[in-house]
Amino acid sequence: MKSDEGPTSAPTADAAVRVRAVIANAGVSQREFARRVVMDPSKLSRALSGTRRFTVAELARIADEGRVDADWLLGSRPREKGTAPAVGIEGGRPLQIVRETVRLVAERGFHAVRVADIARACATSSAAIHYHFPGRAELLEAAVRWCMDEDTARRAAHLAEADDAAAELRQLIALQTPRTAQQRRQWAVWLDLWAEAARSTAVGRLHSEYYRQWRETVTDVLRRGVGQGVFRAGIDPDAAALTLTALIDGLATHVLSASGPSSATAADAMHATLTAHVTHTILAP
Repeated sequence: MKSDEGPTSAPTADAAVRVRAVIANAGVSQREFARRVVMDPSKLSRALSGTRRFTVAELARIADEGRVDADWLLGSRPREKGTAPAVGIEGGRPLQIVRETVRLVAERGFHAVRVADIARACATSSAAIHYHFPGRAELLEAAVRWCMDEDTARRAAHLAEADDAAAELRQLIALQTPRTAQQRRQWAVWLDLWAEAARSTAVGRLHSEYYRQWRETVTDVLRRGVGQGVFRAGIDPDAAALTLTALIDGLATHVLSASGPSSATAADAMHATLTAHVTHTILAP
C-alpha cells in the first residue's frame, strides 16, 4: 500500500476546541467517539489537551463521523457546514474501511492487500481510502486497534455472564478457541500482526499493548479465583497467566494451519488441552 500525502493543510491550534464541540454534539463519551473514528483514545485525549496535534487524517475521520466540514475543523473555513450529508453506511466510512481491511488481511495477509482492493470492497476510490488513512502504518494501526476493541468488548460481555472465576476462565478459553469464521479471521490478523511486529517498532508497541491487556485480564481472573477458593491457593497468578496465554497462542497457531474438517478437529483438541491444563494446574482439587 503506497503512501499518499492526502490533504496538505496543517491543523490549527484551536482544532481541539472544534473537536470538543463535535464530540459534545455527538452525545457519546470521548472513548466511544475515539472508537468510532478508529483512533487511539490516549491520542485523542492528548490532542484535546494540547500535548499533541491532530493529524489531517484524524480530522478527516472526525469530520466524517461528526458530519461537519473538514475545512472548518482545520480552521480554513469560518463556519461549520451543518448540512453535510451523512455517509450511507453503518458506522461511517472509516469503520467500513477498517472492517474491510481486517477481512482482506485475514484472507490474504497484510502485504498482499492493496489500497485498490480495499477501495473495491468498500465501493469507493483509492483516493477516499488515502483521505482517511494516508499511509500504510496508519491503516494497519487502525485495523489492529479495531480488532483489539472488538476482542475486549466481546470478553467483557461474556465475563459479565459468568457466576465465578472458574466460569470466567472457561469463557476466555472458549473465546480464544478459533472455531467460528469470525474467531479464525481475528486470529489470522493476530498472526499477521506478530510477523509485522518483528519488523516494525510501531506495530511492536501495539502488539505489546494488546498482550499486556490480555494477560492482565487472565491474571485478574486467576487472582479472583484464588480469592473465591475455586483455584489453587498456591498458584502465582502472573506466572500462571503467562503460561496459559502462551499455550493458547501456540495451540491456536496449529488450528489456523489446519483446513477443512481437520480444522474443527484441531479446535476440539486445542479446547481439550486447555481444559486439561486448567483442571490439573489451576482449579482447586
